[in-house]
Amino acid sequence: MAEERVRKGASRLNPVLELVDLSALSVSSVAPIFSVAAAGGLLVRIAGHAVIWAIVLVAIPFLLSSWLFLLLNRAFPHAGASYHWARRIVGRDYSNFQSWIILMAYLWSIPPILIPAASLTLSLAGFHHPPLSWVLAASGLWTGLAAAILLAGARATAAVTRLFLAAEAISVVVMGIWGGLDWHRAAVGSGRAPVHWSAVLVAMVLAATIVDGWEIDSYAAEESKKPRAAPGWGGLVGALMVVLYYVVIWPILLHEVPLPALARSPDVLITWSLRAAPQMVDLFRIAVLASTAGSLWLTTYILSRALYAMARDGIMPRWLDGVNRHQAPASAILGPLAMAYAVTCSQFLWPFLHNVFALVLGTAGFFLVAEFWLDGINALVWIWRFRALMKRNLPGYLRGIVLGVALTVVISLGTLEVLFWLWGPRDIGRGIDGVILGMLAVGAARVFWLRARVAQSTVTAVEGEDGEGAPGAYREVSR
Repeated sequence: MAEERVRKGASRLNPVLELVDLSALSVSSVAPIFSVAAAGGLLVRIAGHAVIWAIVLVAIPFLLSSWLFLLLNRAFPHAGASYHWARRIVGRDYSNFQSWIILMAYLWSIPPILIPAASLTLSLAGFHHPPLSWVLAASGLWTGLAAAILLAGARATAAVTRLFLAAEAISVVVMGIWGGLDWHRAAVGSGRAPVHWSAVLVAMVLAATIVDGWEIDSYAAEESKKPRAAPGWGGLVGALMVVLYYVVIWPILLHEVPLPALARSPDVLITWSLRAAPQMVDLFRIAVLASTAGSLWLTTYILSRALYAMARDGIMPRWLDGVNRHQAPASAILGPLAMAYAVTCSQFLWPFLHNVFALVLGTAGFFLVAEFWLDGINALVWIWRFRALMKRNLPGYLRGIVLGVALTVVISLGTLEVLFWLWGPRDIGRGIDGVILGMLAVGAARVFWLRARVAQSTVTAVEGEDGEGAPGAYREVSR
């Protein structure tokens, strides 16, 4: 029989977020404008006009995952999200391994955002070819701003994010209207070239990183005013909105800009604007910068809440579970940002480290997909282990749908991981497979180390989970 107790005097997060906040966080965390601008040229080089197929096809398992996240959030709302679901559903060792996957996915997603944010800022200020020292200084300023926003608490973070998201949304609306009016005059091709499906599959692997991020609302569950109702819905809204953004943006890009120009462009949105709406170039630069900046602090937000939850459960250092006067996990915020800035500076100050870090940072896509793949497995095990509870709460047809969705997610994302493994060395860099293997080996070793170090398995459940928990407290279930 599990022993339950309320941990007295424990730090806790502040439930201040509404559904509208969670939805804004979810859309902005994907950073759709930044994702298109940064990855668009590479995707077009690989798949050509068929890039739209790659994005639509890879979006399907992620949209299905958002529905699974909705169900899992209702059962287990928690700042640890995926990590915690694995702990409650499958077990301690499995969740400890998934915690490593989460850390690798989000930790290596932060440094690649800093340089684009700095370069865009300097470009808007009129410095188009600034010295490296200026770029690193601007990166440091963005790192500090992200820290200040996050340390101000969840409500302040959501408020600032809504302002930056407005710039993104306005740019998409403007592009949709302007591109629609200019559709016939600016046409550069029919887009009827043969589809090379092998290239589409490669592009799907890379496009996976531009359709995730909406899961941030799951990591904000403890900061939601309705932890069993709102989290999950915000992610679903975010995932659908991002797909809608891409449905507007990509047909216009492919129809109104020559394919070679897109393929060699470092920023496909600016390339389109210079061609179709040169008077609006600065608007799109501001939109890309706003998207980039939001991605910086929201990726850190996800990682900080995951670290906070892991520390509270005892598998990360305890000092990471402390909160400041705004109920923000200060150490869990500052640590990843400081590390990301150090990696960025090291990569450019010591050239011999550049290729090493390029491979390490290139693994983020693999681990992001792996996180969702493992969550699909979590859902399958949940359906099996709690089938008696599901029979009481879900009609038979809905249980069948949940099972089908979970199987689709596991199979499709598992296939993407295999493709990444096969084609990653060609498209990202030779040695990427070895780096991934090394990181997985470290994660496995960490599981055994934690098993020996942690005598008791502790599961932290928050207020509202399973309908239990005293207000403002959480309970530890020790086995």
